[in-house]
Amino acid sequence: MYWEQERECMDRDELEQLQLERLESTLSRVQMNVPFYRKKFDELGIDTDTVRSVDDLRRLPFTTKDDLRNNYPYGLFAVPLREVVRIHASSGTTGMSTVVGYTQNDIRKWSNLVARVLTAGGVTRDDVVQIAFGYGLFTGGFGIHYGAERLGASVIPMSSGNTARQIKIMQDFRTTALICTPSYAMLIAETIFDMGISISSLSLKYGLFGAEPWSEKMRKEIEDKLRIRATDNYGLSEVMGPGVAFECLEQNGLHVNEDHFLAEIVHPDTLEPVPSGEEGELVITTLAKEAFPVIRFRTRDRTSFITEPCPCGRSFRKIARVRGRTDDMLIIKGVNVFPSQVEAVLFDIEGTEPHYQIIIDRKGALDHVAVLVEVSEQIFFDEMKKQHALVDLIRNRLSSELGIAVEVNLVEKKTLERAEGKAVRVIDRRKL
Repeated sequence: MYWEQERECMDRDELEQLQLERLESTLSRVQMNVPFYRKKFDELGIDTDTVRSVDDLRRLPFTTKDDLRNNYPYGLFAVPLREVVRIHASSGTTGMSTVVGYTQNDIRKWSNLVARVLTAGGVTRDDVVQIAFGYGLFTGGFGIHYGAERLGASVIPMSSGNTARQIKIMQDFRTTALICTPSYAMLIAETIFDMGISISSLSLKYGLFGAEPWSEKMRKEIEDKLRIRATDNYGLSEVMGPGVAFECLEQNGLHVNEDHFLAEIVHPDTLEPVPSGEEGELVITTLAKEAFPVIRFRTRDRTSFITEPCPCGRSFRKIARVRGRTDDMLIIKGVNVFPSQVEAVLFDIEGTEPHYQIIIDRKGALDHVAVLVEVSEQIFFDEMKKQHALVDLIRNRLSSELGIAVEVNLVEKKTLERAEGKAVRVIDRRKL
């Protein structure tokens, strides 16, 4: 199922020629209209007219989130503000917000790209789409909303929160597609069970989830509990929002919308390209953005290219599901640890729930790591001997995977705070 088959199944040679033409146009635009890039190119002695192939992209400088913050709010816009019809921004929880803008053409293209995402995930104009992403400055809500309307689906702009009402709307409005974070989808599934509602009374068929890393085991659990087909989609505000990459119903990697984005994967330390199939940091260059083009933006997301062609017939290259971020890496006792490693271990152990929290503290001069794991009621109220055995199993597997000793504490279901947006997996209490 395609939204724009002539593009999504484009011949690779034709696609690469289109990418080069759009790259040349983008470089010319930023050099002329964005002082930040003009200065960067001048400092490095780069003449953008000498870019003659997509491979020449490697000669260009990277753009970081700090660059966006340092040019707050409009310093990286490539058009006058009177041509910008929409402004979005990040939450700014780790510092100054990053601000992005869209022209009318950008909005139109964005809507088309998200329509591709929805179509690939099974959604058609006959579906009722319930959007439980936050609206406002966050790009997720509006991005999906406009794409669903472009597709012709019926849109319920619920936004996030008020889970009981979300479920009531699903029942009454016969929602067929749910859009939210995977952790919120789990919360919805749990609440449906707690309310004593039969899943068969709902009309749900599809779930399109994103905005946070999640595992294959979590996908299966969501699919089983909600009885849907669940697909992953990828986007980030600094590049566009949702619509950068998407899974089709083959569920074997995310197709990058390569006619709009050039993707590279580099080593996060050397910034050199990694061998095909090896994990690294995703870097994206926009090819068709008017208001806010970015060159070689370091996403900090860890993934790899998938080289095998997809049975769906799309020619766009695929990336593996994002496994975490290069900047959510925790250094504990000198060891690099990613929360996604903890999740992968827990999902392989029967009896654990898909909710956990990592608490890092410092006792004296040493780091101390405690992993709180929700378990089923049967296990929590089981005899102490069985609980101790489960704790030992989890602790041993985590210690083997992470390379450090961890404390494991079992907690009852719903003990850990639920998030209506992105799940809070790590609490670092160290004063580093």
